[in-house]
Formats: sequence, C-alpha cells, structure tokens
Amino acid sequence: MTDTILVTGGAGYIGTHTCVELLIAGYQVVVVDNLCSGSARALERVERIAGKPVTLVTGDVRDQALLNQLFSDYQFSAVVHFAGLKAVGESCEMPLTYYENNVSGTIALCQTMAAHGVKQLVFSSSATVYGKPALLPATEDMPLSATNPYGRTKLIIEEILRDLHRSDPAWSIALLRYFNPTGAHPSGLIGEDPNGVPNNLMPYIAQVAAGTLPQLRVFGDDYDTADGTGVRDYIHVVDLARGHVQAIRQLSAEPGRCDAWNLGVGKGYSVLEVVAAFARISGQNVPYVVAERRPGDIAACYADPGKAELELNWRATQTLDDMVRDVWRWQTANPSGYGQ
Repeated sequence: MTDTILVTGGAGYIGTHTCVELLIAGYQVVVVDNLCSGSARALERVERIAGKPVTLVTGDVRDQALLNQLFSDYQFSAVVHFAGLKAVGESCEMPLTYYENNVSGTIALCQTMAAHGVKQLVFSSSATVYGKPALLPATEDMPLSATNPYGRTKLIIEEILRDLHRSDPAWSIALLRYFNPTGAHPSGLIGEDPNGVPNNLMPYIAQVAAGTLPQLRVFGDDYDTADGTGVRDYIHVVDLARGHVQAIRQLSAEPGRCDAWNLGVGKGYSVLEVVAAFARISGQNVPYVVAERRPGDIAACYADPGKAELELNWRATQTLDDMVRDVWRWQTANPSGYGQ
C-alpha cells in the first residue's frame, strides 16, 4: 500500500514544490491549507508536473474538529508541517498573531496526531533559530536563540517537539532548519507568489527586473560584510523539497529519533552579489536604493550542511545561477503569479 503523507500548508511556495517531490517519490499526498498565502491553482499545476492527483482540504490546522475528521478519513504514515506565518518584519509588528498561529497550530496538530497514533513528523523550522550566530558556518549543535518573533516561534516549536519526544520516544521527528529558499520549479509552472511587495529578496529583484516594481530596497549597506550588505545561504526550493523526502525516509529507517538538520548550500551570497547575478542572467537592469536595516535582521548566516549529507543522504546541487534562471523563467511566464 502506498504511504499517504499529510502536508500542512502544502499550497504554499515550499509546500507545493515538496508535494511534487513526494508524488514523484511514490507517496500519496493530502494537503490541508487555509490558502491565506497558498493557492489551489498551484496544486493543480503540481498535478500537471507530477502526473498524479493531490487532495486539497481547505482549512486551518488550528481547527481540531477538521483535523480529527481528516485523520479519521485517511491513514497517514507521516505529516510534513509547513503551515505558519513567515514574515520577519510582520512578526515584529504582530507578535501575538504569530505566536497564536504558529505555536497554537502546531500544538493542535500534534494533539490530533497523537490521538490517531500518527507519530512521524517533519517540521519546517528555520535558520533563524541560530539568532545571531557567534560562528559561521552554523552547525546544528550551536546555541539557539532568536532575534525576532517569527524566529522565536520556530524555536519554541522545536522545544515543544523535543519535549514531546522526551515524553514519548515513539515519536519520530525531523526538525529541518532551512536557510534562504529561492528558485522555482524548472518547468516554470510553480514558484514563489508573494502577496503584495515581496518580503524575500529574489522575488523582489524579479519584480524589479520585470518592471512591476520601480526599484529594489536594500535594507542596510553598513553590515560587517565584504560589500556591507547582508549575506545569506540561498538554497534552491527543489533541493529543499527533496530534503523533506529524504527526512521521511530517514525517520522510517531509524524510528524514534528527534533531531535537527540544516538544509542549506554552505555558502553565503550578499544582496548585491544576488542583484549582479540577476542582472547578468536576465539581461535586465535592477535599480536599487539603500534603506535602513530591518529590525531583527543580522549581517550574515550560512549553513554547515554536512550532517544532512551524512545522515539524510542529501546535498544541495543547484547553483545561484540555477536559482536566478528558474526565478526569472517563473516571473516572465507568470507575471501575475497564480492570479492569471
């Protein structure tokens, strides 16, 4: 019998790409998503790419009646948990909304999983749990902290999941710490479709290059980096998605484990390096203006991905140029995102 995976937030950017990889790997996929930032149309495109169906249930993971019905209707072997709010700046303005949504949603999900005997979970964590890293590259055993409420929700959820595992070692939990996902599926059918002005660098640059936005705002040019702009580890979303498939395989092969793995490339690029790569590959001008630093941002963060390579048999294969090409293909083919 084919294993069925529940993907919360599966209609979002990382969720849709992970659904593709799960379907290709032979899993059946059920998505629950409240569509606050995801798109049902994106899942239709996932089906086109994979040539297999996805079941979408529209709803919120905080709705335990809905979750109980879902777990009664399907025999899930594992859950991949993406559902959550994710904008650093917005989290500083609306911390209670972030705590209520992200933390309460995870608790409701885990309570339902426990009630139905489903104890295999892959959690969408973040490199923000390293706070302002004392050393780089960041390794999984470094001290954890957070510089903004969004990151703090991820940190709190990691602690909750570790406590859950300590209380019941039958749980198998992967805490996947993403660095900076970008790129789009090479088909050009799915990609990042932000609401309003993008929070993330690459779609922001893409909209400037396309003429949708007049100029890029570079938040700070006085960081302690080579060119003064923030340095991040950008990882192609397809590489990231494949990491989730490998995590599920690892939890099945070695049940009863709760551990963290970095999903990153292991190299950082500055904002201006990404701008230069985008201008070169797209052939478009990318005008920018320097703005004040955003609260909660740090100078640099990049991963040591060695543990994931060793234990999950996973390694990022896509280059920055690959990421830029795929973002530009998605942008030019879908200038209005999924809205057209």
